[in-house]
Amino acid sequence: MYDLKALYEANSVQNAIELLSAHPEAKIIAGGSDVLVQMREGRLAGKELVSIFKLDELRGVSMDGDGTLRILPLTSFSHITRDPLIQAHINVLGEAVDMVGGPQIRNIGTIGGNTCNGVTSADSAATLHAYDAIMEITGPAGVRRVPIREFYISAGKVVLSHEELLTAILISKESYEGYKGHYIKYAMRNAMDIATLTCSVNVKLSADKKTIEDARIAYGVAGPVPMRTPSAEAAAKGKPVSAETIEAFGEAAKLDVNPRTSWRATKDFRLHLVGELAKRALKEAIKLNGGEA
Repeated sequence: MYDLKALYEANSVQNAIELLSAHPEAKIIAGGSDVLVQMREGRLAGKELVSIFKLDELRGVSMDGDGTLRILPLTSFSHITRDPLIQAHINVLGEAVDMVGGPQIRNIGTIGGNTCNGVTSADSAATLHAYDAIMEITGPAGVRRVPIREFYISAGKVVLSHEELLTAILISKESYEGYKGHYIKYAMRNAMDIATLTCSVNVKLSADKKTIEDARIAYGVAGPVPMRTPSAEAAAKGKPVSAETIEAFGEAAKLDVNPRTSWRATKDFRLHLVGELAKRALKEAIKLNGGEA
């Protein structure tokens, strides 16, 4: 049984905002794969919940007129993996969220919940960072857009105020056109495990596939929040597709991260993974874009 004080079911985004404003201690629940676990463990015992699960207006993937991909927050992991627009333009995101939990979790868990819980190990987080995602937030004052690098404040905390909802994740055409990416999740087990480290890389190659025109890389669990590594990106941008570039990319990535020691892994081991996963992910991304690494 779950110890909750009350459950309010929103019938629109505006109604959800009104319910949150009227109940300052309430917690949003969508798929419930995180909230219900915390409630059962006692961490959210006696809480009021505002359910947004039935808001189909917040579910699905579409493309705006300017080519921007619009991913709505109640879209489940399994739907993202199978969505034709995701597969055509940022298939790496579908591959990343397909590593979340098991089939039951992927069918009920949502990408909005995965980002809004603020956890650095979230499987969607590194890839969304690597594609310069923009988070669309709606609240009493209207709609605002926040770059994902500013969305995460600290471990487990994002910029959403209590009365606000994430209403879309946006990826511009400039951020995905011509890019191919690869995601690696390193964990102690091959399935049903939280990441020890995650790494997502995407690249844009020259027409002859001999030069890296642009490279972007982001990590989860390399610090308290998901993060990009500008030093690695600079080490690859404009450089030839070569073993030397890939090696320099991996070494430079270590300059910008700050992993911690935990029961899952030591800081030194995570630093080793930072370099190794960067090289492997870059090499695979180059291959996916038609290059030979």
